[in-house]
Amino acid sequence: MSRDLLLAIDNGTQSVRALLFDAEGTLVAKTRVALDDYIVDAPGRHEHDAEGFWKSLALACHALWEMDAGFPERVAGVALTTQRGTVVALDRSGKPLRPAITWLDQRKSSRVPHLPLRWRAAFALAGVGETIEYFQREAEANWIAECEPELWRNTDKFLLLSGYLLHRMTGEWIDSVGAQVGYVPFDFKNLQWAQVGDWKWSAMPIRPAMLPRLLAPGRIGGEIHREAALATGIPEGTPVVMAAADKACEVLGAGCIAPNIAALSYGTTATVNTLSHRYLEAMRFVPPYPAAIPNAYTTEVQIFRGYWMVNWFKEQFGHLEQQASQRSGKPVEAYFDDLVESVPPGSMGLMLQPYWTPGIRMPEAKGAIVGFGDIHTRAHLYRAMLEGLGFALRDGMERIEKRSGVVVKSLRVAGGGSQSDAALQLTADLFGLPTSRPHVYETSGLGAAIDAAVGLGFHRDFPSAVAAMTRTARIFEPNPQARSLYDELYQSVYRRMYGRLAPLYRAIRRITGYPS
Repeated sequence: MSRDLLLAIDNGTQSVRALLFDAEGTLVAKTRVALDDYIVDAPGRHEHDAEGFWKSLALACHALWEMDAGFPERVAGVALTTQRGTVVALDRSGKPLRPAITWLDQRKSSRVPHLPLRWRAAFALAGVGETIEYFQREAEANWIAECEPELWRNTDKFLLLSGYLLHRMTGEWIDSVGAQVGYVPFDFKNLQWAQVGDWKWSAMPIRPAMLPRLLAPGRIGGEIHREAALATGIPEGTPVVMAAADKACEVLGAGCIAPNIAALSYGTTATVNTLSHRYLEAMRFVPPYPAAIPNAYTTEVQIFRGYWMVNWFKEQFGHLEQQASQRSGKPVEAYFDDLVESVPPGSMGLMLQPYWTPGIRMPEAKGAIVGFGDIHTRAHLYRAMLEGLGFALRDGMERIEKRSGVVVKSLRVAGGGSQSDAALQLTADLFGLPTSRPHVYETSGLGAAIDAAVGLGFHRDFPSAVAAMTRTARIFEPNPQARSLYDELYQSVYRRMYGRLAPLYRAIRRITGYPS
């Protein structure tokens, strides 16, 4: 039987998906195992049983084989993509010492390692001392060393989720360069572990021996070993090809390998990305992330809570739509689209700033809604929320354009929110750019499959693979009237909101201690 299929495993935040693609990027089969058993045992904590991630991966694979018993023998290779920034501490036998700390966890260290004087002086001179301290306080290794010191002393390997799952698949201590997004001593500029003497080794207690060997995306890193084959049903000896983190794979799967095509991700975290072969910081001293192709970067700006806000709205204000969905069987999102379309562009002057969770660049920021009047309803609030996310992403895109010198000509949108026609038309109007939906929803998995296709020789290089395996399903063109209105709101109102509100945000933080 021909080995004509590529298995992409996508361990996202909400689920693990096992996806089979062919060489033309057609999704042949898909299974999904929900991840609804996160451990949230204290405010700000967010963990998951590390072994549970592996078991969910295995379940997703077995569900694929149940669909067609011939699938396993058709798999030419496997590629893995995962949620970013989730970390696993392992003992000398490779067993997890504690639950994985996920990227959504908000705990912070109260004490951090003292940096050498030369680095402190350099950071103070550059005006980034607060950013470096933020990095140290957010680093999970520092929290474990401070709060679970005995456990940290027994930690032999400290891996991102991708490295842990690749170890379970191959038995090797390997990970992809493209997966290195997190609080680890990685040199983003040179796409390798930081050199001896780099400040990151002083900023956290991680030792080089605790980290895996890094391989470029598209490289074969190992093969499915016997124990993994028994657990997953993937044939023993199947090549495992390096892919990248989920956002990087989304960019690739959406076909955004030219710097004038921006990838928007409407997922739990909303992002705008462009791919570059040059190291470009959209925000000073905040690095771009490794891309899903070798020797490249995704220049990214993110809105941390992003399209998580849709779920927030559903839980807090969407009870009528949820009830209607239960009665009719239609997805609740279809009713939210009706809300969007019932309100004109600009939401009758209701403006929202979507910083429900602050980020590195604006650690004191909070969410804000201004412009309320007696005509405003839940529908206006929902549309203003989508518009606020769009304004924030447009601001990020313009920052990338300014730094890169490349003007974005079109957009591709992936993630859960990309399935909404109303959201994509709003995006086209707000950015004033043609906005496309890729031909498959599973763009992260497709990006991983493209890495596998190149690594296994299905296509000779990444441009060829992208040309063969990606395409658009629908293009949304800007409406001239809506575009003009959004331009004026963006320039005259949105871009001024943060500067005007920042002193109040700082006062709120000082008085209430939130966010700490």
